[in-house]
Amino acid sequence: MSLKIKPLEDRVVVEPLAADEKTASGIILPDTAQEKPQQGTVLVVGEGKKCNSKEDCFESSLKPGDKVLYGKYSGTEIVHDGKELLIMRESDILAVL
Repeated sequence: MSLKIKPLEDRVVVEPLAADEKTASGIILPDTAQEKPQQGTVLVVGEGKKCNSKEDCFESSLKPGDKVLYGKYSGTEIVHDGKELLIMRESDILAVL
């Protein structure tokens, strides 16, 4: 998938997984009761943080296609080509799955 979005510095574009529509016991949840997903797939990665000293610098450890776990209220939601995406800092990502 090619996006026309280029995240700056240490930001990444993530496509969240779909929210669960049923509970474990099979009860169908309405849209208002569905929990916001906390997992997704990295689509695009920024170039990394620009720095003045060596301590401030880092290169991204993520790559497109990585499955990640992020904080519940992380990122900024956008809609691009009809898809809901998140733009967030790499530090908001908790783990690579």
